[in-house]
Amino acid sequence: MNYLKLLWALYRLKSNTKKSPAQIKKLQERKLRKMLVYAYYHSDYYNQAFKQAGITESNIGSAPLSDFPKIDKQQLLKHFDRLVTVKGLKQDELRRYDESTKTNRTPFKGKYHLVHSSGSTGKPGYFVYDNNAWNSMLLGIIRAALWDMSMIQILRLLKQTPHILYIAATDGRYGGAMAVGDGIDGVRAKQLYLDIKTPLAEWVNKIRKFKPNMIIGYPSAVKILGELAEKGEIKVNVFRIISCGEPLGASLRYYLEETFKAEVVNFYGASESLSLGVETDPNEGMILFDDMNVIEVEDGNMYLTSLYNFAQPLIRYRLSDSLTLEQPTDGCRYPFTRATGLLGRNDDILWFEDGKGNREFLHPLAVEGICIEGLRDYQFRQTSKSSFEMLAEISRSASESEIRSKITKQVNAILSENGLSYVQCHVTFVDEILPDRNTGKKQLIVKDKERLEAAV
Repeated sequence: MNYLKLLWALYRLKSNTKKSPAQIKKLQERKLRKMLVYAYYHSDYYNQAFKQAGITESNIGSAPLSDFPKIDKQQLLKHFDRLVTVKGLKQDELRRYDESTKTNRTPFKGKYHLVHSSGSTGKPGYFVYDNNAWNSMLLGIIRAALWDMSMIQILRLLKQTPHILYIAATDGRYGGAMAVGDGIDGVRAKQLYLDIKTPLAEWVNKIRKFKPNMIIGYPSAVKILGELAEKGEIKVNVFRIISCGEPLGASLRYYLEETFKAEVVNFYGASESLSLGVETDPNEGMILFDDMNVIEVEDGNMYLTSLYNFAQPLIRYRLSDSLTLEQPTDGCRYPFTRATGLLGRNDDILWFEDGKGNREFLHPLAVEGICIEGLRDYQFRQTSKSSFEMLAEISRSASESEIRSKITKQVNAILSENGLSYVQCHVTFVDEILPDRNTGKKQLIVKDKERLEAAV
């Protein structure tokens, strides 16, 4: 996208934050109907699925979204060729291209951006964005990264040519890596990619030379950077950190804020829609981009409808995240829906059972919601039907006994509030919480004994 056109489009997108909730709802509804109609006429899969659900030309403009059929990843992979609206775009062809071509940001056939996702069969699946969808998504990411900044502040920042460091998994067609790269190119900033698997010695040398003033990446990776800064191995002066790819707990957020003396922005995205929301104030909650997506929560499940990707429509697509929605009012700072509950994968939920067979769950992020100075990072491992272990990494100057006491006191209060007084939490201190060797991301739940022993 042309630089000046990008700035104008960004200005227009940012203007949505000044609208009223009613105006955003009207905009969302208009975009939703456009997407539904387009999918009906251009996707063989949706045309058939809509008709089976009683949706036809006569009511597609008025039927509530809840009347439309749902879809999940397994169905998407199974019906990919019939679901996409691009004639001749085949999943097997994308797989062959991915396997035979070196990973880079060059679009497939010059106009289709591929985001890799693993399938239930072990074969890779793909989320496809055409150029228009990709550009719309990039604008959403840029808006989020520069959230709460005016256009004048943004223009001043870009005039200085920001040096942006990205730390995450970069050795595949990961949506974050490709989108961040294209977004940084779009605003003409300088960028340095560091793969999470790169030896720390290389980190140190490259960062010293690059001198970043903005960091984007997995919070667990940025934490490692903070530890290097604490040891005096690197010196960085950054004004903003964009956390993405992993849940950001309160204690880790506090550590990053204090270590870098920078504002921390928590970005929310998924392969299915790389621009979902942003959080700058944990008390305010995650602000969801209602002008780009529709998020529903039904029976504890989250469903996404993308409003900008016409090449591969995702309508009422099930995501594995767990959250609670709160609708905006005229008194809110922003006219968007907020995710005030927990943002994390359903797979990370711990289920417990009392002596009478009653089951109840606890999401570990509810426990990490406590903020204790000196507590840097954490993982969990369920040890029985009525107990779990919290692996805690603390700062060098922190007192184990003091932090253990504070964790125990606050965790017990949370367990009691959730009807889990019978559950026991044991705190184990470890030297370092390491990311998964395969994905580069930190696991919230340690499920196998070998991984636990490696962490300890």
